[in-house]
This record gives sequence, structure tokens and C-alpha cells, in this order.
Amino acid sequence: QVQLVESGGGLVQAGGSLRLSCAASRKIYSFNSMGWYRQAPGKQRELVVSITGPRTNYADSVNGRFTISRDNAKNTVYLQMDSLKPEDTAVYYCNARTLVPVTRDYWGQGTQVTVSS
Repeated sequence: QVQLVESGGGLVQAGGSLRLSCAASRKIYSFNSMGWYRQAPGKQRELVVSITGPRTNYADSVNGRFTISRDNAKNTVYLQMDSLKPEDTAVYYCNARTLVPVTRDYWGQGTQVTVSS
């Protein structure tokens, strides 16, 4: 069973920064892709950024402000969030996806990010 554990959320003022971490219970290179999603109250969960091999895919709303990175040695994926806005307030979830033998998504428990104006 794969476990993903997020950390690093919190309360920050607009314009501030936070770094989220997602520690996986197995080698992250074993996943086809990893990423971060978020869900604000009353809204659907949405993709923030995904990373597949060397390729990244950022949501337009965070492009240029957020940066995904990974440390294979620590089996950890990070999300550096800069220039935070109140509309970034949400629960952030780490995701890992495998494609073989079937497509399967793994999720962390989520970490709250609150940006005050």
C-alpha cells in the first residue's frame, strides 16, 4: 500500500511563500507521474501541477508563481509556492499515479493552505 504524507501547509499573508512536501512510502521514480491538486470550499478538486519524467504541467493560475521539484533520494516531492494570493486558499493534496498494470491514483491526506489578504 502506497502512503503519501503531506506537510508544510499553514497560514500566510498575501505575497508570502510556503513550501509543501509530499513524502512517499516507496521510490517516487516508480510512479508514472506525481503532482499536486487543491480543493477550495465548495469547489471541485483541481490540478495545480503535475510532473512526468522531465515534463511539468502547471495550471495557468499558478504558472510563474509555483514550482514543483523532487528529491529521488528522499522519495519526496515539493511544491514551492511564492507570491501567494487569497484565491490560493485550499486543501492541497499530493497525487501519485501508476499506469501499469492499471491506472491507479494515490492520494495524501491533504494539507491546509490559507492565504490572508
